[in-house]
Amino acid sequence: MILARLKKKFGELANVIGKSSIALRRARYEELRSERCQASAKILSGHGYKVFSQSDEDGIIDQIFRRIGATNRVFVEFGVGDGLENNTAALLFDGWTGLWIEGSKEYCDTIQAGMAGLIAASRLKLVNAYIYPDNIDTLIASNLLGREIDLLSVDIDGNDAHVIEQIRCISPRVVVVEYNAKFGPVISFCMEFNRDHVWRGSDNFGASLKYYEHLFKARGYSLVGCNIVGTNAFFVRNDLLGDHFDPVCTAERHFEPARYELVGLPSGHPASHSTFKSIV
Repeated sequence: MILARLKKKFGELANVIGKSSIALRRARYEELRSERCQASAKILSGHGYKVFSQSDEDGIIDQIFRRIGATNRVFVEFGVGDGLENNTAALLFDGWTGLWIEGSKEYCDTIQAGMAGLIAASRLKLVNAYIYPDNIDTLIASNLLGREIDLLSVDIDGNDAHVIEQIRCISPRVVVVEYNAKFGPVISFCMEFNRDHVWRGSDNFGASLKYYEHLFKARGYSLVGCNIVGTNAFFVRNDLLGDHFDPVCTAERHFEPARYELVGLPSGHPASHSTFKSIV
């Protein structure tokens, strides 16, 4: 009886601690968001919120299109998981249509079952395929009509930059890409291409914000912001910038460090010797 009571008390205490932790994370996030809003109305990170995104990307995407307007409301996203936590799921509720590419058959089966109506109505096209630099353009072009789309979102935990460099068939107005915050705002890092790469939780993935700044600048895009959690960067095509965004489009200006703890995850990733292959 005593043991049962102790277990109950410990369970109640764990529940209180868990709720307190969530409240503290939320308070810290709101504090940071308030700071960004007070600093400048053009800073994007103060406009974040979550619907189906990993953290607060949904709100920032909404804010970008409030400023530049949407055209055909077409998106492409690859690395969508089971469809319940990505950067474009929320857009389906606002009349958007698009293409999802996902490598996991299990995830695709889950999406097929859970979103059958959207797929049947041609609101959503789903392709089960692993993505590489030499197949990405064909995968998109063969499943999507038209060159200009409103949004491209990329999150494959590895060869992201190498894949992006080979996309030629579309001209997205906005691009969202996960960046590796380990390397801060100055270091230009890109993971060495590895066709067999599977992310194991180390720091050997993707590319740094500075690398993406240069990559997208060469393709006619500008960095307009990052989210507070320090996971995703947002780029807008130069012909759409106007005076809608902060005029300083550099990694030094917009970098946000890894604050994964704000979504209940450990911040940062353990170092790997594989990471150093990128500089050999």
